[in-house]
Amino acid sequence: MIAALLLVPAVAGLLALLLRSDQLRRALLVATALTHLALVAAVWRATPAAAPTAWLRLDPVGTLVLGVTSVLFAVASIYAVGYLAHEVRAPRPDIEEDALFANGPEAVFTACLLFFLATMTLVTVSQNLGVLWVAVEATTLASAPLIFFHRHHRSLEATWKYLLICSVGIAVALLGNFFLAFAASFGPAGSGSLVLHELIAGAPGLHVRWLKAAFVLLLVGYGTKMGLAPLHTWLPDAHAEAPSVVSALLSGALLNCAFLGIVRAYQVLAAAGQRRFAGDLLIDIGLFSMALAAVFIVAQPDFKRLLAYSSVEHMGILAVGMGLGGGAVFGALLHLVNHSLAKGMLFLLAGNILAAYRSKSTAGVRGVGTALPVTAGLWVAGLLAITGSPPFGPFLSELVIVKGAIDGGHAVVTVLFLLFLAAAFVGMARPMLTMVQGDPLAGLRPAGRDRWLAVAPPAVLGVSVLLLGLWVPSWLSDMLRAAARVVGAG
Repeated sequence: MIAALLLVPAVAGLLALLLRSDQLRRALLVATALTHLALVAAVWRATPAAAPTAWLRLDPVGTLVLGVTSVLFAVASIYAVGYLAHEVRAPRPDIEEDALFANGPEAVFTACLLFFLATMTLVTVSQNLGVLWVAVEATTLASAPLIFFHRHHRSLEATWKYLLICSVGIAVALLGNFFLAFAASFGPAGSGSLVLHELIAGAPGLHVRWLKAAFVLLLVGYGTKMGLAPLHTWLPDAHAEAPSVVSALLSGALLNCAFLGIVRAYQVLAAAGQRRFAGDLLIDIGLFSMALAAVFIVAQPDFKRLLAYSSVEHMGILAVGMGLGGGAVFGALLHLVNHSLAKGMLFLLAGNILAAYRSKSTAGVRGVGTALPVTAGLWVAGLLAITGSPPFGPFLSELVIVKGAIDGGHAVVTVLFLLFLAAAFVGMARPMLTMVQGDPLAGLRPAGRDRWLAVAPPAVLGVSVLLLGLWVPSWLSDMLRAAARVVGAG
């Protein structure tokens, strides 16, 4: 089953490069996404048995992240059909076409989307931390051409920034793996193995100082890819310049994969009795990310960058929840699901607004409620969801994290957490609500109307995140509890 999960999108990506018909290529994208989702559903119902020492194996944490990734990718692929059909890109005579673009830039775009899915799947099934490192680096290589799709000088700058900063981060994570292997060489077996099960089993015998140093390096390395401050600087540019369907996947799926790398390292430290050391670091960097994001969210003039900084805030929330331990870990994992759905919804809607107004400026977009009424309604719902307003899912998951902080006696953390959430709410509500209200500015006539392929996918995500605020299904609750136990929350 794991082989199928990896091979289906990878082979489809190669096929997308060979097809000459855009319509067939789009059909292939959707068919592959739905096939992958069906395979994930089968795995979710009955996780195949595998030896604990297997390098590729799904545990509850990996299954949860894989499920979120597959759902979001399936929805985004349907949106991409309408997006690619209506996307108008100006020709670039200054850039020479080569053999890679023989079947058109859309062929490369679709292929990279499918390779992106394959590499993210590899992250979730990797039980060897060395293979996980390779998979995270592969996600960078697969997604970089997606950011450069418009082939504008700003997208080129964002792509290079993404490659440079994430490559530095992944190099730091590689050093962290070396330190972790060296710490493991002091264990009973002295093998230096990076297989997660063996690391956890031999955790009491690991060299503590090398283990702590390894966690710091892995937190910095994967935290760069996750978008934790102050290592987040690639994220606003990449999310702002990438096509909106790509921004949805970067924020809703890729960041989770980087977070999974940190979770794996946290599992080892928890088993070694160093949970508090790792937890304190996660709380500190999480609160700092929330604070910095709140500062940049206020008066942010670009609505796609606004959503990007919101992702920095929510990655901070995940880090704080994981660092608090106990019941807050359950809240963090639930928030991972809620954030992916809500942020994916908002980025897809941002694509609708950008297509109609040809502007990312919050000051230049007015009257969305008149020009795109369905998009506007979903945009307001998405605002309420992402800022943690009831009855949407993020309110519930953030409430669980706050309860975990209070139960653990973290009064200062609780106050700062709530303060930063309030600041982000105020900073996002004013520009996003202003965009919906009033009439379009004089001389600006938004192009087009709501198309069902443009509003149905974000509507599905919106309904999902609303339902998770009212009711968490038993199958999801069981998976979240199992994942929390795997992490070490008890």
